[in-house]
Amino acid sequence: MKNVLVTGGAGFIGSNFVHHLLASDPQVRVVNLDALTYAGSLDNLRALLDPARHMFVKGDIGDKDLVGNLMRQHMVDTVVNFAAESHVDRSIVGPMDFVRTNVLGTACLLEAARQAWLADRVIPPEQARFHHISTDEVFGSLEEGAPAFSEDTPYAPRSPYAASKAASDHLVMAYAHTYGLPVTITNCSNNYGPRQFPEKLIPLIILNALEGKELPVYGDGRQVRDWLFVEDHCRAIHSVLVNGRPGEVYIVGGGTQLTNLEVVGQVCAILDEASPDSPHAPHASLIRFVADRPGHDRRYAMDSRKIARELGWTASESLASGLAKTVGWYLANPEWAEGVRRSASYQAWIAHNYSGRGGSA
Repeated sequence: MKNVLVTGGAGFIGSNFVHHLLASDPQVRVVNLDALTYAGSLDNLRALLDPARHMFVKGDIGDKDLVGNLMRQHMVDTVVNFAAESHVDRSIVGPMDFVRTNVLGTACLLEAARQAWLADRVIPPEQARFHHISTDEVFGSLEEGAPAFSEDTPYAPRSPYAASKAASDHLVMAYAHTYGLPVTITNCSNNYGPRQFPEKLIPLIILNALEGKELPVYGDGRQVRDWLFVEDHCRAIHSVLVNGRPGEVYIVGGGTQLTNLEVVGQVCAILDEASPDSPHAPHASLIRFVADRPGHDRRYAMDSRKIARELGWTASESLASGLAKTVGWYLANPEWAEGVRRSASYQAWIAHNYSGRGGSA
């Protein structure tokens, strides 16, 4: 792994991975391709370690010529595909954006890699890797007491977002089986941490609580999720790139399964301790239950034993320690959040998403 094309590298998980990779591997050079849609920001790429080894390119993964030229020009031996539309609520409102990016965009990336590595042999295939980031949502919803998702769990997506990611996963594995493209996939659970776009639950709760705004919780708040600190996820991806077997899928979970309401309560408790003089404390008093979203999956759980057994990866952060780091980052970086939240498009989305739910955000 010498020249890595990271797609979606200005978004939440992608930018954290770029920071991680440059800090972890002094030999790696990163070409960062991102379309800078609403959730991507160059502010996420500030203070990179050794920025001379990082080159940013604004562009779409669906531009096959652009991707192909980048792979040849920079002798790319590794593609790490984070680029995706990833918010379930937005997929309900506008599903075709998810099909275009998550399905057609992934297909364009795969074709560019196949041409560069298998047809033109810019890099010998045995030295190349196409790694695709997927989600637990492709597996559908678990009943209470049902076994956790594993690499053998059948796909059963229940939202346009999940269906688009399932389609992209199938395309990746089809290119492995049909053409021999060296691929790996990781299916991760709910990520949280620094630089997460504040329409997602944890940063939304942190930032609303600091301003004394309502903390909207969907339905009864008892939806169960497996929470994964983003730096742990980055370490898992790095482990798969270095030691994972081509053609394999690895489940990556945080090993912490709590209800959304419990997570919101923990965030409020951390803020109470960090800001004891806040006029909005106790922050849990700001919680408001709002109408649930259509088809909201009830429970996810992840079985990460394969990646632990084969690659020695386990999550380092507990939810308590990860949330403390996350809250601390948002408290220390108010200008980052302000830059996102003052945009007209963000304000319009928040107004649209919560106006009909019996609450405001």
